[in-house]
Amino acid sequence: MTQTSPTAPVAGEAVIAGAEGAVVEGAEPVAFAVRLDNFEGPFDLLLSLISKHKMDITEVALSKVTDEFIAHVKALGSVWDLEQTTSFLLVASTLLDLKAARLLPQGDVEDEEDLALLDARDLLFARLLQYKAFKQVAGVFETRFAAESKRHPRAVGLEERFASLLPEVLIGIGLDAFAALAAKALAPKPVQEVSLHHIHNNTVSVREQAALVVERLKRSGTLTFRALIGDSPDTLTTVARFLSLLELYREGAVAFDQVSPLGDLSVRWTGDDEADFEIDEFEGARADPHDDVPLPEEKQP
Repeated sequence: MTQTSPTAPVAGEAVIAGAEGAVVEGAEPVAFAVRLDNFEGPFDLLLSLISKHKMDITEVALSKVTDEFIAHVKALGSVWDLEQTTSFLLVASTLLDLKAARLLPQGDVEDEEDLALLDARDLLFARLLQYKAFKQVAGVFETRFAAESKRHPRAVGLEERFASLLPEVLIGIGLDAFAALAAKALAPKPVQEVSLHHIHNNTVSVREQAALVVERLKRSGTLTFRALIGDSPDTLTTVARFLSLLELYREGAVAFDQVSPLGDLSVRWTGDDEADFEIDEFEGARADPHDDVPLPEEKQP
């Protein structure tokens, strides 16, 4: 099958070629044109025909295409396009792989190697279509860039009918006053001191709570811990009563019973009703947060 097309511009590019593929001096950048026995025209048109299966890749002499392109680059001299050359090398290598895959036997698939070759051929067709899509999108971008480059923003002032709506700015202070305001605004603020006088914990005497616990146990014999702390006004009183029970247990005056884990703790009086127990105060109970504690004097050298 023979496809003939005149040497015409593609995507807005001028193609001016001589009899041997030479480019006329002083012309615009030209697209690469191919001259084969069965095809004559732009290289992009050859790719389009192959991708649409209107031309068999096996009928294309890639060696002649390569020779034509080398002559085209030499004719351009020092103004040859690197992007066009890179694009040609990519597409030419794809066409070479595609032609090699098409020359393989087209019989039934016998093993995984043949299947892999067929998959590679399909992949080459996909790469060719992908290249064509990128080429078309690049053309769209080029058209948009050319159109937008002719547009410029309107750099004008505010119209008078809008400028008259702005209120007049009246500044009644001078530079010195501005400097004073800036110094005041940028001056570091003093660190706020936080007083501890509002923090006050009522001290609870462990000795007094122990006397209360002893009195209740002597009267009732056995009480639960929940009953002993039932009337505690705060957490500190509850802690003081618990500490007093530990002191009484250490003196052997009380015993603890608990029927089940995490159940109620029963406190039983086992001490002498006539005995007096001396319960020591804890450091936290003796110290008063409002007492002034004198600082140690510095030793003179």
